[in-house]
Amino acid sequence: MRRTRGAVAEGAAPAATAPERRPRRLVGGLRTRLVVTFVLGALISAVTATALAYRDARTAVLRRTQDAAVNDVRTRVTAVAADFDLPPDQRSLSRFAAKVSDGLGARIVVARHQDLVAVSDPLADAQDRITPELRAAVRAGDGARFQRVMWRNEPYLVVGMPVTYADGDRRPSGLEVFAITGLRAERDDTAALLDSVRTGILPVVALTALLALLAAGTVLRPVRKLGRATRELAEGDLGSRVPVRGHDELADLARTFNETAGALQASGARLREQEAKARRFVADVSHELRTPLAAMTMVVVVLEEDADQLPPDAARAARTVGTETARLSRLVEDLMEISRFDANAIRRNAAETGLADTVRASLALRGWAERVEVHLDEGVRAVVDRRRSDVIVANLVGNALRHGAPPVTVTLGTVGATDGKWVTLEVADQGPGLPPEARERAFDRFYKAEAARTRSPAGTDGQGSGLGTAIALENARLHGGTIDVAEGAGGGAVFTLRLPLRRAGGDAE
Repeated sequence: MRRTRGAVAEGAAPAATAPERRPRRLVGGLRTRLVVTFVLGALISAVTATALAYRDARTAVLRRTQDAAVNDVRTRVTAVAADFDLPPDQRSLSRFAAKVSDGLGARIVVARHQDLVAVSDPLADAQDRITPELRAAVRAGDGARFQRVMWRNEPYLVVGMPVTYADGDRRPSGLEVFAITGLRAERDDTAALLDSVRTGILPVVALTALLALLAAGTVLRPVRKLGRATRELAEGDLGSRVPVRGHDELADLARTFNETAGALQASGARLREQEAKARRFVADVSHELRTPLAAMTMVVVVLEEDADQLPPDAARAARTVGTETARLSRLVEDLMEISRFDANAIRRNAAETGLADTVRASLALRGWAERVEVHLDEGVRAVVDRRRSDVIVANLVGNALRHGAPPVTVTLGTVGATDGKWVTLEVADQGPGLPPEARERAFDRFYKAEAARTRSPAGTDGQGSGLGTAIALENARLHGGTIDVAEGAGGGAVFTLRLPLRRAGGDAE
């Protein structure tokens, strides 16, 4: 059994090492792996079958040749030795060897008796083909012995047997006969058989590869459909489904995918419905609050005008009510604005505008011109919605005044980029700044970093609604821009508005 496994291993080793390297060079994919696995299995099977066939055929051919050679030598030697007189001389021993050789065909016969040696073909170098081991076995035994040897890269079969007396005791006579037979024909026959089997490996592997491609196509076709449906589902097409065919594992997988997609579609529909209801609720509540707030505002105005004539406690209460009413009015307006953004009901009324004038007008309208340092590039003009750009400036500067520390600086300019020029508006303060986790949530609705930023200083318009930065970001996105927040070089927070620099023709600078 050891030779059988050895032959298989030697034949299969090149095929076994190939797939370990080939997948690294080939395009990775299930089809490639399936084809390589099929071909590798066929190649190993073919090599194994070839090795076993070669071993069995070689053994059968050699055994038949060996049995025939032993029988022929025994029969011929027995027939010739019946008339041979012992002890022989050199001449009689040579005749004996020649007679044995004539009856054996092309075999070379060597006869030995003590120190005498005779060869049927005087020109043949026969002594080197008879090994000492075979001589010792023949001398010690009473039957025929054989051995296969290689001599000058050619295979030979050497059969040896002792000649015994025919007196019933079968005593050795001292005469030994060796017959040398060439095995070239047998070697060529087994080699031809091996070549024919090797030649048949290629069509087998090619057929296996074809069958593997067909099998891979059958297996991978539903997998590709499932992958396509999964990508469509990931892109938002919740109605994507996979056709279910058969009752195998792939059909079960497709069925499970369809059930999952259906559940996800139903869940998404419910979420969208709830979101729409929530947006309508906020919008309706904000709208309904505007009328009572208008009435409250008028009452508050009257109370504030007469606050000096009221007792101190009543005057303080009147002013507090006025402040909170103004804050509530601002919250309602901001909620209405956010609702319009959520409903995609916002439209730009854009025109080419000088941004420096827009910034100055926004600061002057709110009485912030004396409290803010400005560095404005007077030549910056872009197509923007002036009212919405005013909202952005008011929210960013108001946020810096409320939560930062002076000086608050506003810088307007342009910056070049790989995808064109951009307008930049930086609003910086010298306050405590924002920690990293607060910067990540600075544009979330109703988020306030109370621990990081100071509360409103005297004279500002309250804490704000918590929607200012969110509304500013939505307006920036409406213009195709964005707002970033970072830590200032000397401390504080820096909010940077970036808008594409477009002119009236619609072209970017």
